Amino acid sequence: MNVIALVGRTNVGKSTLFNRFCGRREALVHDRPGLTRDRRYGKATLQGLTATVIDVGGVGEESALAPLIDEQVDLAINEANLVLLVIDGESGFSSIEEDMAKQLHVSGKNVLVVLNKVDANADESLGIELNRLGFGLAVEISALNGRGIPRLVRAINDELPNSAEIESSHEGIKVALVGRSNVGKSTLINTIVEDKRCIVFDEIGTTRDAIDVPLKRPEGDYVLIDTAGIRRKGRVSDVLEKFSILHAFKAMDRAQVALLVIDAAEGVVDQDLHILQYAAESGTGLILVANKWDTLDRYKREQFRASLSHKLKFADWITVKHVSALTGAGVDKLFPLINQIYENGKFEFGTPEINDVLQRVIEAHPPPAVNGRQIKLRYANKVGSHPPSIMIHGNQTSRLDAQYKRYLKNSFREYLNLDGLPIMLKFKTTDNPYKGRRNELSPRQKKKRERLIRHRIKH
Repeated sequence: MNVIALVGRTNVGKSTLFNRFCGRREALVHDRPGLTRDRRYGKATLQGLTATVIDVGGVGEESALAPLIDEQVDLAINEANLVLLVIDGESGFSSIEEDMAKQLHVSGKNVLVVLNKVDANADESLGIELNRLGFGLAVEISALNGRGIPRLVRAINDELPNSAEIESSHEGIKVALVGRSNVGKSTLINTIVEDKRCIVFDEIGTTRDAIDVPLKRPEGDYVLIDTAGIRRKGRVSDVLEKFSILHAFKAMDRAQVALLVIDAAEGVVDQDLHILQYAAESGTGLILVANKWDTLDRYKREQFRASLSHKLKFADWITVKHVSALTGAGVDKLFPLINQIYENGKFEFGTPEINDVLQRVIEAHPPPAVNGRQIKLRYANKVGSHPPSIMIHGNQTSRLDAQYKRYLKNSFREYLNLDGLPIMLKFKTTDNPYKGRRNELSPRQKKKRERLIRHRIKH
């Protein structure tokens, strides 16, 4: 397995280079030091060479999180068989790079020095000066505009065996962990993978980016997506937090199942309901995970269940699981449910089965009449999966009220065993083929009409 780790100080362009390698804007990039914190994995194909690329936080960040970020950097170096030491070509190198070079020499890893942010008129003396780090000449690039990237890719291919192939780190059921800040999403991921994969710190906003975590379990393959905590819109003023929350919403859009993690001690609050609504609208299968369950006594657990039953009346199809991310209690029970929701989300039903359900539902409770005219729902067919999507054909379908649509969704979910999944209903009104057309009379009808007119005139 080819694994490339990108290391260096804060704000030297590691995430920009990561995005360049992986061919898409996966990592948040902003002109502010210390944006990346957790290890982020991506798959890159570099002139035929397949490799996993790891982006990590910057060394030398002056914050309470610095020791935790340094630990993530060490873990990335240990995983890699090639390390790219990225240095800022505008500010040069410092004692931090010299200390990192000593650490890398001790690790015994293959190392390439990458001098980033170098334009066409840059001073070549800095690249030569970097020789004293002991890793040979630096490869000069600009990750932002692509300058020097082909030369860097050739250097990487020289360092790594081209025959090594790896499995994509982005294969498996995509499971997004979403929720408010500080409810235990990162702790839950670390417990599941049995590794300090994500930084856990008692501070709101520790996780900033949406981090993909590949996972293999006896139940199957998964990609866990740790997301930033979502706060109320009025409380979000920092531009980076806005981007982080945007990535969290995008994670729900691409996930097949979402775990909405809540703090059981606080119960379901309005912000949890907003997140739940967005996840349902994006078509994601949903499991509500009540974390910190071990901190509640019997009385508080009963209170929680009663409150939850009341607040989730509009979405009683969501399954609730009680866990403790800290101790691991109840965590293993999540995966059989994830698999079930994923399989059900494929929605492998034919048109006859769907129509049979529609006819039963209509017979039990026909659509209401509007202005004296009965709404008729004639037939239905499948139009999509993940989420299950159904097209219903009939007349006056645009006049169906929300209550009857909800009745249809709940009925399809019950008959087809689609618990944990939002159902998307689309409606198509069958037009009257004679609408707007004038009825032309035959010659015989015209003569009859004339006789009737003359008869009325006489009398």
